[in-house]
Amino acid sequence: MSRYREFKLPDVGEGLTEAEILKWYVRPGDTVTDGQVVCEVETAKAAVELPIPYDGVVHELAFEEGATVDVGTPIITVDVQPGSGPAEEPPAQAPAAVPAPAAPAAPVESADDEAPKGRQPVLVGYGVAESSTKRRPRKAAASAATAAPAAAALQAELNGHAGAPAPAAPAPAPAAALGTVPGPRPLAKPPVRKLAKDLGIDLAAVTPTGPDGIITRDDVHAAAAPAPAAPAVPTPAAPAEAGDVSRETSPAPAAQPVAGARETRVPIKGVRKATAAAMVGSAFTAPHVTEFVTVDVTRTMKLVDELKSDPDMAGLRVNPLLLIAKALLVAVRRNPAINAAWDEAAQEIVLKHYVNLGIAAATPRGLIVPNIKDADAKTLPELAGALGELVATAREGRTTPAAMQGGTLTITNVGVFGVDTGTPILNPGESAILAIGSIKLQPWVHKGKVKPRQVTTLALSFDHRLVDGELGSKFLADVAAVLEQPKRLITWA
Repeated sequence: MSRYREFKLPDVGEGLTEAEILKWYVRPGDTVTDGQVVCEVETAKAAVELPIPYDGVVHELAFEEGATVDVGTPIITVDVQPGSGPAEEPPAQAPAAVPAPAAPAAPVESADDEAPKGRQPVLVGYGVAESSTKRRPRKAAASAATAAPAAAALQAELNGHAGAPAPAAPAPAPAAALGTVPGPRPLAKPPVRKLAKDLGIDLAAVTPTGPDGIITRDDVHAAAAPAPAAPAVPTPAAPAEAGDVSRETSPAPAAQPVAGARETRVPIKGVRKATAAAMVGSAFTAPHVTEFVTVDVTRTMKLVDELKSDPDMAGLRVNPLLLIAKALLVAVRRNPAINAAWDEAAQEIVLKHYVNLGIAAATPRGLIVPNIKDADAKTLPELAGALGELVATAREGRTTPAAMQGGTLTITNVGVFGVDTGTPILNPGESAILAIGSIKLQPWVHKGKVKPRQVTTLALSFDHRLVDGELGSKFLADVAAVLEQPKRLITWA
């Protein structure tokens, strides 16, 4: 067996073709062990940590942070026989973030060719102990020939004069020699690192002004072309979908324009790119129908308060979403045909005898819809625990691709923004999605008198190919009936 092994960017079997390297946890010369997380990548579905499937010493990192890599491409080379004497270098990979020496190459063995028995390199790694090794040294800065025009063009844009001459950018700092031990690595997000690389700026020489010592885009611009009135340029982040959010999560802030610029461009990639494609495909493939119902949920809100002090729910997060989810599951039991999928290739309707309940959530990376597997088989405390775990994982950006596959029905909470309701688009492959509007006091006729009651509006969008008006109406009416009289959670169960 060759002493050098290549680890290729794996696929989870969900049709992914590429991923962006967000962070390296190791650098050349670090010792790694089987199962140790070596990097974090962002696919079109989620951020995922990758463990290495063998022991050895890191020889080469083939890509830098921020690079987009095709599935199946080697991303790291490991010497699995360190200390066995001099050896020829393996061939360099192209493109490479850290160029390998040009010496004659020894054969390189792929991790796909001879992985340990019973192990397959897949996008997994949650729960693996965090690596204690240092990160790799930063790649050499871009050449002055490339950086100067970029800096000049940027300065011209900042001055508001596209054709005006701009001060020359400072020459890039000398690159650190490969294999030297660097000092503490400057803190910066991948887009900021890419900007610094394009402008030929050494991040180690930049004074950070962001929280916790993080280098911002403004800091890089200031280093490239110092000016008394350098405008602040917050890191761009894709705005959250206002129509599909979980009450438990917060959207990322919208990108802010550069002072003097008339437009700001944000690259479409990762989760947002996948979401856009999925929503377009769903909207123009499944014929959507949306129905609405306004319901008095005062009794449900009282039950929420009672459950918060129930010993059986101790330590669990209890909120209206929990009881709405339970109401939906009861309605599915009474109307099982709603829980289905349309198989165009086979020309069949697939009836699902389980409910994988999706919860739409807005995250800094964009809209995601993780689902609770077999939600219909869970007790109320179990459902509360699963919802709490789903929300916490989404907040941390650690939702796995597997958690977003196989959903059957979805709930989206637009009421968190104070809106009455919306017309949600189906999650691809699902039959229906329930939107929850804001719950607020409204005048309502109760027992023959107008009284202030807690009222909300529900909206159900469904695929009219497999759900007709009668079925959709009965299902929505049942959800509303349970929320109006939550004792039906017992009598209808």
